[in-house]
Parts: sequence; structure tokens; C-alpha cells
Amino acid sequence: MGMDLYAGTLTRYYAHNWKTAAQQWAEEHGMGFSRVGPNGEPLTEEKADPAEVRAGMESWRDQVLSAITQPGKEPYKPWTEDNERPYYTEKPDWDAFGAMLLVAACHVCGEPVPPTVEKRWDFMAHPLIRRLAEDPAKGWSLFRGAEWWLPLPETILFQVPLPTGDRRLVSTTALLHWELEQLNQMAWQAEEGTVLSWSSTEGYPADGEMDGAGRLAMGEVHATYDTQSLAKFAFSIFYQAVKFAEENQVPILLDY
Repeated sequence: MGMDLYAGTLTRYYAHNWKTAAQQWAEEHGMGFSRVGPNGEPLTEEKADPAEVRAGMESWRDQVLSAITQPGKEPYKPWTEDNERPYYTEKPDWDAFGAMLLVAACHVCGEPVPPTVEKRWDFMAHPLIRRLAEDPAKGWSLFRGAEWWLPLPETILFQVPLPTGDRRLVSTTALLHWELEQLNQMAWQAEEGTVLSWSSTEGYPADGEMDGAGRLAMGEVHATYDTQSLAKFAFSIFYQAVKFAEENQVPILLDY
């Protein structure tokens, strides 16, 4: 199952009023597209009433903000929920996401970065990533398994039920921004223009799978990927998502 990064309102996300990078590319090139589940079965998206979705997302937002507000502190300003605001989405997929975590973990732990990673590797089983995932003192949302980042100014992690009812670890765009800054300083010291270019100049080699822009690339089959190239590719996408989320005051979440 692939992984996309989405930055936008929760209303658009749950109302299915957005399209993945692969969907957008397929439509632009007159090709059919369907999403499939873990067993290969086609996924169908039920249409929901946007007004009802918005009301539900606003209720969930307000409950979360109330729950995490510290006694005696000013309440958090709620972000705007609607079904029209723009969104950002791109497809780093799991291998590149894992490569980014591996580069970060190696630098945090003072270990050399492996030159390659295996295709479809289990990055959460890597000892350095696992060590940091189990170390609450590090406090990185990326290591601890957060999949949602809310547009808040505090650098915090907290457990809350998602709108689906699943209880998950949630963080903030402020903490994710800080983590990306730390990773860039440790690993690359790249300027913004260079970082932005990585989403098109780095990433997956042509191997017959969808690349980050949703293109079906045909060519040599690769069993391993360049760690740094994948990490830079994922980093660029996350950086652009954080930049978009902070400018538009919207959440970021992993979609898979």
C-alpha cells in the first residue's frame, strides 16, 4: 500500500474532495486510475455531505484544542475548516519516508548513513530508528510514529482519538518544522531553492512503479535505492507540505 502526504483541511480530506498526485497525473494524461487496498481489491469512496463533514471536523477540532489547552493558558486559535481551501499533496511513498528517517536517526546517533536501502524495506525494524522510536526523551514526532500534524505553534506530541475513532499520536506543524530544520542542519545544510528542487531531481530510479509525480516509469528493475537520494526526495515533499500548511493554517497527514 502506497503512502501520500496531504496538507489541507480535514473537511476536504474526509469529503474526498481531493486527488492524489497519481490521480492528477492520470487525469492530465487521459488515463484511468483506481485505488486498491492491501489485497489488491479496488477501493470505492463513498460520497459524503460536505456540510455534515465540516460540522463533524469542526466539532472534533474544538474538542482536541480544548483537551490540550493547559489550565490558565489562552485557548488555541482554531484553524478554518471548509471544503474549498486549496491543498497540497505529493507521494513520497514508504521507502523514501523510511530513508529520511534513517538519515535523521544516523545523524542523531552519530552513526554513518548506509549508502543504500532495500526496496520495500521494513524501516521501523532498523535498530537506530527503533531506538529513537522507543526513546521519549528525543521527542521527535517522526520517530515516535505521528501521522498527523495540526497547525499549532506549540512543539508538542499528544494522544487523541482521530475523527475515525482510532486513538493515535498527533503532533503539530511547529514541531515537524523544527525536526526538518534539525535534519537539514545535520545532514545537508541545503538552501531552500535546493531543497525545493529535490522533489524533481532526487528520488526513485525508473523501475516500473509510480514515481513521486504519479508517473509510471518503465525501465531497469532496482532492488536497492540510494539512501541519500530517497531521503532528499522525501525531505523536499515534507518541507513543501510544512511550508504550505503554515502559510494556509491547515493540518498535514499521511494517507495510505
